[in-house]
Amino acid sequence: QGQLVESGGGLVHPGGSLTLTCTAAGFSVGYYSIGWFRQAPGGEREGVSCITSRDGNTYYTDAVKGRFTISRDNAKNTVYLQMNDLKPEDTAVYYCGTPRYYADYCSSKSVDFGSWGQGTQVTVSS
Repeated sequence: QGQLVESGGGLVHPGGSLTLTCTAAGFSVGYYSIGWFRQAPGGEREGVSCITSRDGNTYYTDAVKGRFTISRDNAKNTVYLQMNDLKPEDTAVYYCGTPRYYADYCSSKSVDFGSWGQGTQVTVSS
């Protein structure tokens, strides 16, 4: 299995929007669930959202429900995380990953995922 590459982060004011991109290198993202996680300074890597492969089912942590939307474009080998109404507490490095043990599986636990990229920094500040 190859590697994932995250991009799209940046500095945004509270209430602003960003779209993060997770692109697969060396494998087809369409065969896997993809999870988005984030890690704030001094914190643990926490699950944000996940989308399954076969059915496209989506999952969100409560803190982002109604504000974030995960989607996938298998033709572009890419998964997106559209983030609206950003808050300072959304500040973190965001990572995407694939499940370690079952290809089509979603979990909020980072230990269940791998193939992490370098991450992309999201900073929400006025």
